[in-house]
Amino acid sequence: MDILLVGGLWLDASVWDRVASALESHGHRPVPLALPGQGDGSESATLDDQLGAVLDAVDSAPGKPMVVGHSAACTLAWLAADRRPERLAKVALVGGFPSGDGQPYADFFEVRDGVMPFPGWDPFEGPDAADLDDAARRAFAAGAVPVPEGVAKGVVRLVDERRFGVPVVVVCPEFTPDQAREWIGAGDVPELARAERVEFVDLDSGHWPMVTRPTELAGVLAAAAGAG
Repeated sequence: MDILLVGGLWLDASVWDRVASALESHGHRPVPLALPGQGDGSESATLDDQLGAVLDAVDSAPGKPMVVGHSAACTLAWLAADRRPERLAKVALVGGFPSGDGQPYADFFEVRDGVMPFPGWDPFEGPDAADLDDAARRAFAAGAVPVPEGVAKGVVRLVDERRFGVPVVVVCPEFTPDQAREWIGAGDVPELARAERVEFVDLDSGHWPMVTRPTELAGVLAAAAGAG
């Protein structure tokens, strides 16, 4: 199966390299996506531009792919389910949940000069970054790509309720499946509360398992794709 890999904020496609290599050994075809504004030098990219790149990859897949979204890009993966519900085998959400219609995509940190730079590690102290050593933190910060304002402040638009029929697997790294179920049950994630088929998989890592646990993450994704 084609597995489309969509990284979260500040990440370019290379963050998936080790996951992709491991997925190939499981017999899948990984496709790390280069998103406009995240690695191509463009600071004018918009959320629609990034969604367009994801949809182009979906449309180019020979069969029904699984779209994997990490962190904020869980919303991009869910937008793909909204725009192409009949074309997706499954959506995998790693370390995050989809935003709802009318909400900003990722307006989390200060925007300066048209971009939202990586804010440093203070906001992520605790379970998010506990498994990143000093060298990994320095490498991450050095390679972090500022997110264009048009992406961070883009407004999510969901239009097709057939998205709720697309199977979802929630990969739980810095939180547990029980916590995810609790949040969904409490109404904090209304999109997944309406999804018809949601599975939860525990992964003992921080917020960036593609950096710290790439082989294990690949195994989880391969199992999800195989069960699709």
